[in-house]
Amino acid sequence: MIKHILSVDDEPMIGELLVEVLTGIGYRVSTAAMPEEARRFVKMDPPQLVIMDCLIEEGDGFVLIDEFKKSLPNTPILLLTGFIFDGQVVRDVINKKVDAYLNKTSSLSSIVREIQLLLDDRHDASFSARRFPDGISVV
Repeated sequence: MIKHILSVDDEPMIGELLVEVLTGIGYRVSTAAMPEEARRFVKMDPPQLVIMDCLIEEGDGFVLIDEFKKSLPNTPILLLTGFIFDGQVVRDVINKKVDAYLNKTSSLSSIVREIQLLLDDRHDASFSARRFPDGISVV
């Protein structure tokens, strides 16, 4: 079964890049720029993973994260944001809300590896590591 990933980000280039990269390695990816769009996807086509930005137009990413944790309690959430959090905040707050946190400056290979770990797709890790060298990031 092809795993479905929902990317929630109001930056179109981020969504487009994630679609290109992740569909290229066998995932089905939906994108939502607004909270209502994201809620519709979660209700109508539940993903196996949510990639979330915390700063989105017309909404608060953390409010959506809380909603998704209630409606999809077994679905991992990756916080992928350009906002840099203090290490203590990550340990005390962020890690209680999401399954993983990466900055948008992370390399594509790091992002793909984290997604594969969250989806338990370890068998594909060597393929993605060859395809996305560490020097390339989403921003």
